[in-house]
Amino acid sequence: MAPRTMRSRGAFLTLLGAFACVMLGATLPTPMYPLWQQELGFSPVVQTVIFASYAVGVLAALLLCGGWSDIRGRRPLLLAGLLFSMVSSLVFLAAGQVWILLVGRLLSGVSAGVFAGTATAAVIESAPEPWRGRASNAATAANIGGLGLGSAVAGLFVQYLPAPLKLSFVVHAAATCVLVVLLKFVPETVESDPGTRLRPRKIKVPEAARSMFVSAATVGFAGFAVTGLFTAVSPRIVSEIVGDPNHALAGAMPLLLLGASALTQVLLPPARTRLFLLAGCLLLAAGILLVALSVQLASLPLLAAGAVIAGCGQGMSFAKGLAAVNDLVDSADRAAVSSAYFLVLYVAISLPVVGLGAASQAWGLRPAGIWFCVAAAVLAVAAWGTLAWRRRRGDRAGEERVRQF
Repeated sequence: MAPRTMRSRGAFLTLLGAFACVMLGATLPTPMYPLWQQELGFSPVVQTVIFASYAVGVLAALLLCGGWSDIRGRRPLLLAGLLFSMVSSLVFLAAGQVWILLVGRLLSGVSAGVFAGTATAAVIESAPEPWRGRASNAATAANIGGLGLGSAVAGLFVQYLPAPLKLSFVVHAAATCVLVVLLKFVPETVESDPGTRLRPRKIKVPEAARSMFVSAATVGFAGFAVTGLFTAVSPRIVSEIVGDPNHALAGAMPLLLLGASALTQVLLPPARTRLFLLAGCLLLAAGILLVALSVQLASLPLLAAGAVIAGCGQGMSFAKGLAAVNDLVDSADRAAVSSAYFLVLYVAISLPVVGLGAASQAWGLRPAGIWFCVAAAVLAVAAWGTLAWRRRRGDRAGEERVRQF
């Protein structure tokens, strides 16, 4: 019994490490954008386009192969995701032109898209008995926490270690190599079905859940737009508006947002879904407005406080929004609905920041950042209003079977 427990624990930890490593690689470039911009001479719009190409890769992977691990097994998809992540870091090592940065971000997005659903399922299925009830929370922590750690680790490397545009990617590529080897010893949890044809995942939202989906996706859009702001533009806010050129400090800002999001999701109780969803909308709006105030006043403490509060609201509204929608659909439709939800979120993390880049080039970063935050806060408040109205109105669309107020 003891050896089996050790094997189970080792597989669980390996999968969590692989999940965190891939997501960490997705945000490694965050504190390096100002250096690349200075070296290659691209505009703020191009910077945000480079960032947004990550979301294109995520969406392509989610839509194309989101359900393939159910057919071919978890391990082949996880190995593919690790390899994409490693190649992405190797591409960044050769970065000397804008198109190379675009390719590196695209590959990083593909790796994250492959891992998002597959690694979550693999972590839950491989959890040893004492961790069964917390495996989903552990997967969330590895996912969101890895995203936050990437920018923070890279910021420290850029600020205090040699080869600021290279060393982070060397270390990350080496770590993925080790995990590729370890992953080969992790037991497969799904029986492969080679006779089933691989198809892109269908996207649909059943009619009974559409109203809730719109509200949840609206606040999710706002939350992930702010995530895009912090992971793409926060280094510019810290250096250009706050006036502090410290790359480690700039890299820590996304960690505050994403760390608060991950911790909130881990600590949330499973019950009272819609009450927490309503609270998440308000927390998110409050945090976003605090970020806007920090940009106006050039205040680093307010920026940090806004990141933490917005992160708590983002984590709460994201987790409970998806749960509220899934409560209204049959199990056979949940994968398709989740795909539609993530489609909205990854559009939110990419397109708005491209618009922010264009606006900052035309009018300056301070007014563009303030209006960006105000628009995101309005979306969060609008979602709160529709959800509160639904709660007062009652469940007239067949939702009475799932009351979690």
